[in-house]
Amino acid sequence: MADNNLSPRVIADNILQKIGGKDNVASLTHCMTRLRMVLKNNDLADKDGIKKIEGVLGLVEQSGQLQIILGPGRVAKVSQEVGQMTGLQVGELDEAAVKKAEIKAKNATPFKNILRKISSIFIPLIPAFIGCGLVTAILNIVLKYNAPFAAGPTAGILKIIGNAVFFGLSLFVGVNAAKEFGGSPMLGGAMAAILTHPDLAKVTIGGKALVPGRGGVIAVLLVVAFSSWLEKKLRKVVPEVLDLFLTPLLTLLISGFVALLVLQPAGGAISDAIGNTVKVAIKGGGAFTGFILAGTFLPLVMTGLHQGLTPIHADLLKTTGQTLLLPILAMAGAGQVGAAIAVLVKTKNNRLKKTIWSGLPIGILGVGEPLIYGVTLPLGKPFIGACIGGAFGGAFIAAMKVGAIAMGLSGLPLAALVSSPAKYIIGVVIAYAGGFIATYLLGFEDPQE
Repeated sequence: MADNNLSPRVIADNILQKIGGKDNVASLTHCMTRLRMVLKNNDLADKDGIKKIEGVLGLVEQSGQLQIILGPGRVAKVSQEVGQMTGLQVGELDEAAVKKAEIKAKNATPFKNILRKISSIFIPLIPAFIGCGLVTAILNIVLKYNAPFAAGPTAGILKIIGNAVFFGLSLFVGVNAAKEFGGSPMLGGAMAAILTHPDLAKVTIGGKALVPGRGGVIAVLLVVAFSSWLEKKLRKVVPEVLDLFLTPLLTLLISGFVALLVLQPAGGAISDAIGNTVKVAIKGGGAFTGFILAGTFLPLVMTGLHQGLTPIHADLLKTTGQTLLLPILAMAGAGQVGAAIAVLVKTKNNRLKKTIWSGLPIGILGVGEPLIYGVTLPLGKPFIGACIGGAFGGAFIAAMKVGAIAMGLSGLPLAALVSSPAKYIIGVVIAYAGGFIATYLLGFEDPQE
């Protein structure tokens, strides 16, 4: 565990020595866990040497960058030191922009472009989901032990704060979606407002009243994708002198009617189908469904396909008040922790032990990247052990029907946002144990010092 006490300056100096010196760095940025460097000459970098530096949790080469995994907190400090040593300005990357670029770089198929857009729409909302979810969780805990508190103004204010992200979710998604689809952000927000306007309930078509908010974020994504497409088409044909007035007018009028008559009902049908499928799958398949979902989630993360689940979580939260999927999938990270502990017990490699000790605390808190890239994936079989452990944890969570009232957190912290914290923690322990036992039995080739 000596690397935990190593100063950021020493780690930075060691990194610069292994990448060919400070003059070999062309640019320098960092995200939440990685120091990202573009080198003038990649041949000068000692990549095996970088992996062996105390404090470094792993190394990834992607998008022409050398990405050194350092973990949350440490990465900002080390990046600052490297910036001072090289004289370069350190840029801090937006996580949404990072995901966007990485998915785009991996064979930009239409499906992956959709995932990229979904990622960019929802990642900026995660802090709001976490903050509002934790407020709601705290309020629920207080009310459980002090019921009279609910009658006071403080409880009312806390309830409003906790619900704020869901109250404005359609608008937030509308604005972000328009940015991604190439439309005007505020027109995207206006289209979302049309779909959620309370006066829709006063409008009757074919003997049926319209339903404000029907289809949740799924409908918003469909409608804003259409309105943004229409807006871009109109700007090509509307004379410049009339563009400021005529384009938004026609966009809102045409898209508004198409949205309410066609796209919102379609979004509602899709949203209902998703909700019913999740409920039926978990209720009917129970433990088996949870086993499959959690057991296959880590490979899904490796391909980036897990981004497609974000709007499903958001829609379930908006329409049902909870997502049954998130606690199940969180077990995959718990299986990763169990697998890493098994490696820690069996390995004789001091370097690997230090890497695990560095990655375990943040892995328990739900950030699994250092353990994936620094431990289980490079060793092979422990990654399979992690999937097996996650599968058993997911089976228990699904059988107990544990739901989450917010998204953004994972690992143990998610216990504050679920319907049954005790059952969730039991599921985490099962995943830890499953990952540990599976990895211990599967074994692995212990790397030489």
